[in-house]
Amino acid sequence: MNTFGRHFRCTTFGESHGRAIGVIIDGCPSRIGLSESDIQPFLDRRRPGTSDLVTPRQESDTVEILSGVYEGCTTGTPIALLIRNTGQHSSDYEYLRHTFRPGHADRAYFQKYGWRDHRGGGRSSGRETAARVAAGAVAALILSRKGITIQGKITEIHGERDPDLFLDIIRKAQEKGDSVGGIVEVIVCGCPAGLGDPVFGKLDALIAMAFMSIGAVKGIEIGDGFAATRLFGSEHNDGMRDDSYLSNHAGGILGGISTGQDIIARIAVKPTPSIAASQQTITDAGEEVSLSVTGRHDPCIALRIVPVAEAMLALVIIDAMLANQIYQDF
Repeated sequence: MNTFGRHFRCTTFGESHGRAIGVIIDGCPSRIGLSESDIQPFLDRRRPGTSDLVTPRQESDTVEILSGVYEGCTTGTPIALLIRNTGQHSSDYEYLRHTFRPGHADRAYFQKYGWRDHRGGGRSSGRETAARVAAGAVAALILSRKGITIQGKITEIHGERDPDLFLDIIRKAQEKGDSVGGIVEVIVCGCPAGLGDPVFGKLDALIAMAFMSIGAVKGIEIGDGFAATRLFGSEHNDGMRDDSYLSNHAGGILGGISTGQDIIARIAVKPTPSIAASQQTITDAGEEVSLSVTGRHDPCIALRIVPVAEAMLALVIIDAMLANQIYQDF
């Protein structure tokens, strides 16, 4: 399951401490103007080492287009995007070779495969998301030329909704050797009506799968989401007039099909599992030990997950549009 999408198919590869990570995009329409400079700004927003509140790992995340583009335009053939790893310190993780980090994928990978890459988690590392952002950048560029924009923002950190307090909350957790989570909202503007395929290809179902495939995401809601359970039907239903809706409690999707309104989704991002505070865990031999995770880790994943969420939503929307053959004019 390293491939996402049905028509705009993205296969990611690479590990956190391998030589490189990247993505192969198959199904991208031809004659789309594309260069590294178009993709790089998206990666720069996710890049580590940009402040004292994110992992200090230094990576330029410079993207290279290896194939699928000729004379500045896509050819319709597979696009290969490569991001080389240059700041990996694999020896820093040697103390985790036989010890599982609580809240991380370490033990689950070991239980499934009987083996794991302890160097930053391998494929389970958040570094894998850079490849998603590169692919999402291509999707977002195409969508923008159709007047469709995707914008994400943090709406809550550790239960606090005042943006002016977010950084202070994260910093205090970091000082205690701990971490915090948050909520990120992503909105699609300009999306046409009619995207999504009943019954099992509902647009909201595809969005949910895309978001839940991001490692740190533990919940999703669309429109009013869980708040809808506290409303009457008369309050939650979106009234209609000839050319529009009177409200958007449904978040732009009804019956699994886009309505033409803004698509509004929110994701719950868990606290970073790798923390300095002492935790009880076990080794791969079953020995009970206490563990304090050292190294370079984000005290709040939500800060850098916004472009990742935008990328995954862009991939869902372009895939649904290609299913509707909307891009025949490209």
